[in-house]
Amino acid sequence: MSTDSGTAPERGLQALPGDLMIWVLIVSELLVFGAGLLAFMGVRLTDPTGFAAAQDQLFRTGAAINTVVLVTSGFLAAKALEWRRAGVSLRPKLALIAAALMGVVFLWIKGAEYAHKAALGITFETHPFFMFYYLLTGFHAFHVAAGVLLLLLVSWRDDPDNIEAAAAFWHMVDLVWVLLFPVIYLLG
Repeated sequence: MSTDSGTAPERGLQALPGDLMIWVLIVSELLVFGAGLLAFMGVRLTDPTGFAAAQDQLFRTGAAINTVVLVTSGFLAAKALEWRRAGVSLRPKLALIAAALMGVVFLWIKGAEYAHKAALGITFETHPFFMFYYLLTGFHAFHVAAGVLLLLLVSWRDDPDNIEAAAAFWHMVDLVWVLLFPVIYLLG
């Protein structure tokens, strides 16, 4: 079946926006986070009371704020690509820098939460819940830091292909947090 222009519609991997390698990275990262979440939920089944008590020590308001921060940041990254493709000059750079700064806000809030846990003496060894908490949210924070650097880099070299790859990575970071937040902070 052909399209109006007389060419066959794109199918499979050719239909993905951006470079194939960014999608290989994104899928592999999603698989790692998915495996971590499945392990977390599996271990949670062995001690639901202990996990609930540990979960009550988390800063849910900060995590909810971080959710809004990352989703808004993802919106800005998407707008940067849209504006760059439309030929708007300064807006893409500003949107990418703002998205990166929101990533820094996320890391600051997460760092404050970690510092509070450390002050309470809560470590990896306190309870299996906290082992997963630190591993999953720490690995995610590493990805946020990498994404911040990537967004800043592409704001400097704002080629549409570069913005598209960085925005795709940043959306993966958003998606992972949108999955981590309810499972770690809210699931009862």
